[in-house]
Amino acid sequence: MWVTAAVPVVAMGLLQSACSRRWAINADTPQESSAKSYAAQTTLELSPSQLKSIKIEAVGSYLFPVEKEAVGSIDYDEDLSVQVFPAYQGTIIQVLGELGAQVQKDQPLYTIKSPDLIQAESTLIGAAATFQLTSKELARVQGLGGVAEREKEQAASDQQTAEGALKAARDAVRVFGKTDAEIDQMIASRKIDPALVVRSPITGKITAKNAQPGFLVQPGNLPAPYSVADVRIKWMLANVMESEIPLFHLGQPVQVRVISYPDRVFRGKVSKIYETVDPNTHRVTIRSEIADPDDELHSGMLANFVIRVHDPVEATAIPANGVVRESDGTMTAWVTTDRHRFVQKIIKTGLRKDDRVQILEGLHRGELVVTDGAVFLSNMLEAPPTD
Repeated sequence: MWVTAAVPVVAMGLLQSACSRRWAINADTPQESSAKSYAAQTTLELSPSQLKSIKIEAVGSYLFPVEKEAVGSIDYDEDLSVQVFPAYQGTIIQVLGELGAQVQKDQPLYTIKSPDLIQAESTLIGAAATFQLTSKELARVQGLGGVAEREKEQAASDQQTAEGALKAARDAVRVFGKTDAEIDQMIASRKIDPALVVRSPITGKITAKNAQPGFLVQPGNLPAPYSVADVRIKWMLANVMESEIPLFHLGQPVQVRVISYPDRVFRGKVSKIYETVDPNTHRVTIRSEIADPDDELHSGMLANFVIRVHDPVEATAIPANGVVRESDGTMTAWVTTDRHRFVQKIIKTGLRKDDRVQILEGLHRGELVVTDGAVFLSNMLEAPPTD
């Protein structure tokens, strides 16, 4: 009985001795030690019931798009946005457009009382009266007999001069946006209309309004009373690391997502790469033009964009559920040759897209690998379940 009991003790001693020698040999480097430790404990044999908890597939390939992501914000396209100033100084009389309203080209936005317009209209009324008087004098002289030729010529000259002055006065008032019908009415009534109408130069949306009755406005004096933008195109402004600048080029396709529409993808292209690099963040701004025909994107929205910086790459890949991140950060996968015994392998991963992970090292195409339930196998190493 003593000899029988001593056999397991001796065997255990031999096993411990062998393990001690093995770890002493494998203690060259931390990387080699980590790899050997997985090799010592990576084989698992599953029962038929346990096999039902996993899926096995052959390692295949996947076409990975090479993309870069960044976070930025939405803004109006400044190239399609116009600040609507009056052509002349004046005081706002009436505001006609509301913030956010859609307007058509030449639609009135506001009116001002302009001293320049009043002066031009006064000159017009005076020129019209002079022309009317000289025309009557010319008709009278021409209808009289025995009038000297010199007097007739003088009357004709005066009438032509008055006609030219009237034409110039009409053109001066027309510059302020008055129509010929309005000018004719002004001449007939001999009443000045001091209201200068300021119209939208483009079709678009009112994106800013600073106009209020009584405000004095001048050409080019900020803030503009109104801003109108064509909102069918938006800007997406994002910052990327300066080290990534060589990856971006004008015209690259862009996909944009915003929190307001999580299931929507807005598409556009890179339109400008700014020259200046922020000295604090070492990032550069990239501007993209995004199509927004229904005006769903709003200025200031936080957005995430994806830019395809290279042609897609075909690479070895497995489903994401077949990759396990261990506690030390190592990436592993489980392979099998007989669908019964499984070996854990250390792998190196790359790109990720559509629930597929690129395998850079550790697996080869055609190998059988666990594609669902890999975590279940890794957990068995620490606490083997009972069948």
